[in-house]
Amino acid sequence: MASSSSSSSTWMMEKASGSHLFKIADYSLAKEIGVGNSIRSAPFTVGGYYWIVECFPCGDEKDSADCIGLFLTLESDVDKNNVQVFYTMNLVNLLDQTGPPSEPLTNADVFSKDNCSWGWDRFMRRADLEKSRYLKDDCFTIYCAVTVPKAPRLQVGNAGAVAAPPSDLPQHLARLLESGEGTDVTFEVGGETFAAHRCVLAARSPVFRAELFGSMKERRARCIKLDDMEAAVFKALLHFIYSDKLPSYMEKLHKESSTMMAQHLLVAADRYGLDRLKLICEDKLCREMEIDTVANTLNLAEQHQCRRLKAICLNFVAAPRVLAAVIETGGFEHLGISCPSVMKELLKKITNMTDELRSSKKRKIDKGGKRS
Repeated sequence: MASSSSSSSTWMMEKASGSHLFKIADYSLAKEIGVGNSIRSAPFTVGGYYWIVECFPCGDEKDSADCIGLFLTLESDVDKNNVQVFYTMNLVNLLDQTGPPSEPLTNADVFSKDNCSWGWDRFMRRADLEKSRYLKDDCFTIYCAVTVPKAPRLQVGNAGAVAAPPSDLPQHLARLLESGEGTDVTFEVGGETFAAHRCVLAARSPVFRAELFGSMKERRARCIKLDDMEAAVFKALLHFIYSDKLPSYMEKLHKESSTMMAQHLLVAADRYGLDRLKLICEDKLCREMEIDTVANTLNLAEQHQCRRLKAICLNFVAAPRVLAAVIETGGFEHLGISCPSVMKELLKKITNMTDELRSSKKRKIDKGGKRS
């Protein structure tokens, strides 16, 4: 009796993709900042790297002063490694969804420590933008899509094979926490009580493991009181420990409340050795950076050894127009008292930026309008 078999294989490139919308309000003021001066977006992450969109409303150099320049800049430290990136930029009109976006421009470039910024010095003539539908109510929006290729891989499969569903362990653990079944330790936090499972806490956190199964007094306690944490923060911390993600309600919070929660959770994550949660909070704080909260975030970044978050905060604050506003916040005064070394770093960064402007050092631009 004849037998037959079939098989298949697929070559694919692992890749990470993401996008960022950068809205520039008050265009009439932005175009007065002068040639060679840029407006920078908030940092965003794609492929494990931090990126920003830079817009030069008056051009990157004098010979492109009649044009708007757009560039993608790598903010992460890459040492000797190079990062190949495919990226696209175009303008969109968020107020008028009936029309198409502008014609996208696409590049593929290699970003490195010495060549960290690429793009177009003549993305669009300023006169054309001012007559276009993309400038509405003195605002326009840039859409940037980024793809970072990873290592290629070969996927081998047999026809008719059944793929296993994704893991649902976090959902089961989250339901276990919600049900309260089998709990054997209680925490009193901010006047509220939270029941949990010692084994789960110990498996997820080295600090909880030492407290609950080591020689500390909490090993024998049925109820542990925490006086230095808010109830809402501990509730979110427990949710992450069981489900490996932030509570969904955090996405619905007002931006200021969301930032404050991320700041408190970062402190809690560092305290309990939850490195993944700490990184998630860092990323959230990078994306939600605002003038009113950046000084407090910079303070936390210094105290809890968040090197990348600290660097991005310093870049944000050092911008001349931003610095003047940040100085007026209460958080800036507290920063000066609690972290004088950070103030020295900030002063040095501002001095370097001023010297760079005075000497009119510009990034090199190649024949295609790209710069290194």
